[in-house]
Amino acid sequence: MKVISKEEEREHYNEVLKGGLIGGGVGLALGLGGVLYGSKRYAAFRQLTLPFRSFIVTSSGTFGAIVWAERYSVKYQRSHDPMNNYLNAQHQAQELARQQAKTESEKLMDWGRENRYSIVFTSWIASMGLALAMVGKNKYLSTAQKLVQARVYAQGLTLAVLIATAAFETADAKSGKGRWETVMVLDPNDPEHKKLIEKRVHKEEYEGQDLWKDMVAAEEKRLADQKKQREQLDKQASKAPAA
Repeated sequence: MKVISKEEEREHYNEVLKGGLIGGGVGLALGLGGVLYGSKRYAAFRQLTLPFRSFIVTSSGTFGAIVWAERYSVKYQRSHDPMNNYLNAQHQAQELARQQAKTESEKLMDWGRENRYSIVFTSWIASMGLALAMVGKNKYLSTAQKLVQARVYAQGLTLAVLIATAAFETADAKSGKGRWETVMVLDPNDPEHKKLIEKRVHKEEYEGQDLWKDMVAAEEKRLADQKKQREQLDKQASKAPAA
């Protein structure tokens, strides 16, 4: 466990406070703008109680403050953790080669797989807003009926997204993704670093989980190179003519 100083603790607190203020301000602005627009545009929205509309504004600000404070906290911790920036040249080249070998559709699928739960939440929010806009035009429904009907529409779209997410989960379980993946990496025996070979690698559950493995591999490679250099020097010394 790393022991932080009072100065680092104060800097971290200031960064978290800064992120919270920025996120809270943006969230409040978006929430207030959304409420004002909804009140002006939709009659059903104007029938909502003032406490409920106030809750929408304040919850938007709270959500923004929490998210951005967390981001600034993680960013500060990563920037002050020397282990986080440890990546040898071979690892960087392998990651670059893997990304370049993927097609655009594969990159899109990977993005959807990694952000599946965020997509579910965002789709529910978006579908709820879209459904409210659609049913808000119906003059023959009460506010309660419009909310119920909008929720049904939103649940239908969210269910479709959940089914797609379940398909991702099933595919990952069958292929072993999420734990181990077969990827294309640079051949360590290729001096030009152009040849790609298949390698089964462990997918980290959190960033830096397998960092120690990279450090051990890099140290072993350094020791092996030193040993090889010593052997070459010994051979050259043995072949040199005696003075």
